[in-house]
Amino acid sequence: MTLTYNGSPQNLYWQGSPRDIVFDPTEIKEKLQRTDLTCYVLSDHSGRIGVSNTGALVAEGRGLQVLAIANPMTANQLGDQGFREDYKLKYAYKTGAMANGIASAELVIAIGKAGFLGSFGAAGLVPARIRKELDTIQSNLTSETYAVNLIHSPIEAALESGAVDLFLERGVKIVEASAFLALSEHIVYYRVAGLSRNADGSIHIGNKVIAKISRKEVATPFMYAPPVEMVNALLQKGKITADQAEMAKHIPMADDITVEADSGGHTDNRPLVVLLPIIIQLRNEIELETRFEQKIRVGAAGGISTPASALAAFMMGAAYVVTGSVNQACVEAGTSEHVRKLLQTVDSTDVMGAPASDMFEMGVELQVLKRGSMFGPRAKKLYEYYKTYKSIDDIPASERAKLEKTVFRKPLEEIWQMCVDFFEKRDPEQIARAKDNPHRKMALIFRWYLGLSSNWANAGTPDRTLDYQIWCGPAMGSFNDWVRGTYLEPYQNRKAADVAERIMVGAAYLYRMQHLQMQGVGFPVEMMSLEIEEEASKMVVA
Repeated sequence: MTLTYNGSPQNLYWQGSPRDIVFDPTEIKEKLQRTDLTCYVLSDHSGRIGVSNTGALVAEGRGLQVLAIANPMTANQLGDQGFREDYKLKYAYKTGAMANGIASAELVIAIGKAGFLGSFGAAGLVPARIRKELDTIQSNLTSETYAVNLIHSPIEAALESGAVDLFLERGVKIVEASAFLALSEHIVYYRVAGLSRNADGSIHIGNKVIAKISRKEVATPFMYAPPVEMVNALLQKGKITADQAEMAKHIPMADDITVEADSGGHTDNRPLVVLLPIIIQLRNEIELETRFEQKIRVGAAGGISTPASALAAFMMGAAYVVTGSVNQACVEAGTSEHVRKLLQTVDSTDVMGAPASDMFEMGVELQVLKRGSMFGPRAKKLYEYYKTYKSIDDIPASERAKLEKTVFRKPLEEIWQMCVDFFEKRDPEQIARAKDNPHRKMALIFRWYLGLSSNWANAGTPDRTLDYQIWCGPAMGSFNDWVRGTYLEPYQNRKAADVAERIMVGAAYLYRMQHLQMQGVGFPVEMMSLEIEEEASKMVVA
């Protein structure tokens, strides 16, 4: 079975060597895979349909009838050229900052060495651990680009402030700002403290911000200049100069906005096909108003795990794509073998929402894996208790006994003492606020479980497997379907840079196939996607 045609032929003719035309399905696919070359679909004098990557076109004269044409389109042409140039990247592709070091230094280094942008998952880690991982990243990526996550911490502001101070101290030039409900003085400080003047007097933005959002009202402040009141407060505190305060009026808060759709971790479960166009339109409207020299790019995250999903995002106007869940199943991710093994079996429906530890009292949820874990239902039950009762003493004795036996495995008062010991070293204000507030005390106790459950998963704590909190979106199931029956099906073979390469190269191939199909070319199903072959040399990456 080979090509068919039901369109209107081009008013062009092909001239070249007949030996450069192929009619065999295997040879045709090889020609189609050369996305760095023009593809001509031709009809010979006997009516057979063939393909060539060479030859010349003429409007008149002798030659073979041209049925369809696909110009070169390689993986490094997808997305925004400025994004690739600014961050010195091969492709407009980024890996997200999975918290608690799941997006590990090893993963960021592997991604960076391959020419992609990786974001280190600093959220949830103590400063000493972040320093250590930054040492590793900075010593390995001396000229390549990397980013570090800055997560909004409205309940523990000291964490956010400390992270910014550390990033400025260590010369971190790109942060991925996530979970922000509103701008904070800390993220404004990071942005403005990096401003300087070029030799010609123009503004140099030394500290880049990639803001991850899922709502218009959260995206909007990142598209405007830093709030004047926050900038003035920083100036009065002596944290920035008067010239930096003046320059801040002429730049947006973010260089890039990542639209986070239905993803793992913190998510609003928004459909990308709805949310991405909304944010792009918002960006366009605000740019017409502000007229900043620095243009904001809009990328796509959530659901990106296959060539088809990546191409869909690019065709909707995404400047770049971001992957998350699929990288957690790769060998470089900072999680346990148990988690990786579990993730390779996931279907797209094996996820659910559960309360987030960092914003538990606000009712914010994140998306987790429900297959193989009881964390989701147990975490939801804790939030029900929090909404129903004002203190742990109000919980019925039978229910409390069940909690202490199956979830906490210790008396709740003992858990509270562990919370006191923890926060006295990390953020004593948390304990002070809960001293005469039983409801606040209950929240901190429940957050003990929510916080540690992800650590148990990452460490592979054997007696806590049913309590593993594994952040995961439906994209994981799509990826597993895509690689089923290939060498990438076993998790032991999954490397983040290899996955990225195959998604992007596959997207470029799929673009070619869709382009030719729209011109009337029909392909057998065997040709519609790029095989996942173990030999990387067979991939067209030009």
